Amino acid sequence: MQVQVMTVTLTQAAPSLHWGKADVTFEGQKAFIHLNGNAPLRQVQMAARKIRSQGINQVQLEGELWTLDLQWVFAQGFATAKPGYEVLWCGDEAEQQTLAHRLEAANFARKLTNDTPEDLSPVSLATQAANWLKAIGGDKVSFNLIEGQALLEKKWVGIHAVGRGSDRPPALLELDFNPLSADAPVDIALVGKGITFDSGGYSLKSSVGMLAMKCDMGGAATVTAALGLAIKSGLNKRVKLYLCCAENLVSGHAFKLGDILTYKNGTTVEIVNTDAEGRLVLADGLQAASESGAKLIIDAATLTGAAVMAVSNEYNAIFSPQTETIKMAQQCAAAVGENVWPLPLDPWHRDACPSAYADTANSRPVKGGGAGGASNAAGFLWRFVSPNANWLHIDLAAAFESSATGLWGAGATAHGVLTVAELLKR
Repeated sequence: MQVQVMTVTLTQAAPSLHWGKADVTFEGQKAFIHLNGNAPLRQVQMAARKIRSQGINQVQLEGELWTLDLQWVFAQGFATAKPGYEVLWCGDEAEQQTLAHRLEAANFARKLTNDTPEDLSPVSLATQAANWLKAIGGDKVSFNLIEGQALLEKKWVGIHAVGRGSDRPPALLELDFNPLSADAPVDIALVGKGITFDSGGYSLKSSVGMLAMKCDMGGAATVTAALGLAIKSGLNKRVKLYLCCAENLVSGHAFKLGDILTYKNGTTVEIVNTDAEGRLVLADGLQAASESGAKLIIDAATLTGAAVMAVSNEYNAIFSPQTETIKMAQQCAAAVGENVWPLPLDPWHRDACPSAYADTANSRPVKGGGAGGASNAAGFLWRFVSPNANWLHIDLAAAFESSATGLWGAGATAHGVLTVAELLKR
């Protein structure tokens, strides 16, 4: 049976009177989005959700008003966690190729993030990421996977501690994209949080709080997809990628409250909340990134509920000690139609989680880490970043929707992939 394709056209004309104030109208197999001049990107994405909710699976975008960014946000709103839908682009060949590359990267991030915890183990996450980038970058990509007890031999104690409660080993992926000479300096290092399932450990989450925790590797998916997109777009600088992968489970082998970890840089950390595990694995990744000598280090993580409370799930929160780095991130996000918002990060945030037994605790021993939880988490991470590097921390408040909204279908959004890819190109 031939599938009927609905055409979707943008128009600045008001709808016919019988449609009232509707911003989406239909005539047979044609849909019209009536632009009203207010936040067109948001309006088009919401219109795409309305069209998709009618059970429409395949659309052809038509007309002269479709820009690259408007087509992209339409596709974002049209996407769902279940397959079987398609958006056919319009515009010139270059625009369509750009959109196709974006879609491949976003779909890769979505698939990884939406995969079940049973199907996506830490090693599987690292392996899939490495193989996908290898398929794109060819012999310009090399990688090394460190897993299980080998992590301790390399002194990556955070990833090992968080993942040791699971029967499936934790892992650190070290990946090098180098289109230049063998001794070329590393321009940028990417670090991604790859917690494939987060029970909270002995600081156990509620059942409802645990339900969406397959998304806790959204940072790893985001930076991997961004690097793949940048490579497809002609990236010509050396970039290293570090994915910090583990399952945070409860068992007789799991790490416990009161434990003290001694990191590779000598920093000691008291565990006061096993549900503040993301920063523990990122600490290893940030040290590895610092060792690479990268001029800029970018980490991405679904790190704190506090960031969601501060900026909602329509923005990603950003942090940096350098004003210039914040401005660059804002410019890159704006250039691709994504939303970021800076939150405070001052030197005293590094001491915002004190411990009587160690240099720092991994959180405050109160629900959600207490006031300023997102900044406190960023301050903790700052301890593990080289003082010689510029650093951007992205708390991915907008990476996942537990249920469908007016802008997004339920599941992974891939919001943040374009921002990181744009940063790689700068």
